[in-house]
Amino acid sequence: MTTVRIIGNPVPPLAPSRGPVYVLLVGEAPGPRGADKSGIPFFGDAAGKHLYAALRDMGAVALPSAVDELPWDGEVFREAGLRPTARGIALGNAYDRCPTDDGMSFRAPSRRELASRENITRINDDIERFSARGLRGIVTMGRVAATAIDLVLKGSPRPELVRRGVVHPSARGLLSLLRGETGVKMVELQERWKIMCTAAIRDAGYSA
Repeated sequence: MTTVRIIGNPVPPLAPSRGPVYVLLVGEAPGPRGADKSGIPFFGDAAGKHLYAALRDMGAVALPSAVDELPWDGEVFREAGLRPTARGIALGNAYDRCPTDDGMSFRAPSRRELASRENITRINDDIERFSARGLRGIVTMGRVAATAIDLVLKGSPRPELVRRGVVHPSARGLLSLLRGETGVKMVELQERWKIMCTAAIRDAGYSA
C-alpha cells in the first residue's frame, strides 16, 4: 500500500530511439512510486533498482550520472529530467499502467485486465514493432508477465522468439530464490537475481 496518489497514465516501453532491439523484457506493471511517476518502466520502482544495475553492468542501459546521487524515486527522476537510454533491449510491462481501485493503493493487475483486447493488442503491437528491429527473444520477470505473454503468444504464436523467465525482482520474488538457506542477506539475493537476469537476457539473444 502507498500513501501517494497514483497517476495511472499508460507507461510506454523504454526502447532505443534507433538501432536494433534484440530482447524485450516484460515486468508486471508500473509501481506507484516509480514508473507511475517517472513514466519509464521500472525507473524509480523499488524492484527496478537492481534491474537497472544489471542492465547497466551488461551495457544494455546507460543511466545519467545524477541517478546515483539522488533517491531512487520516480517523481524525483522526472523532476530532474532524468531518463535512461536503452541499447539493444526494450523494457515494458504486462499491464501498462499502475493498477489501483481507489487511486491510492497498488494492486496486481487482474487476469481480466491482462487478457483484455486492448492489452493483448498493445503487447502484440510492441512485439511486431520490435520484431521489425531484429527482436530475438522475450524475458519475462515474474508470474504476471509470463501469463500476459502466454496469452499474447497463444493468439499470435511466434516460434522464432526465444522465451526466458526469471522471478520478479521484488522482495517477494527474491525471497523465492532461497532454497532452505538461512542467514542470506537481501543484497546477496539481489546479486544472485542480477546474475540470473543477465544470463536470461543473453540466452534470449542479446548482443552488446
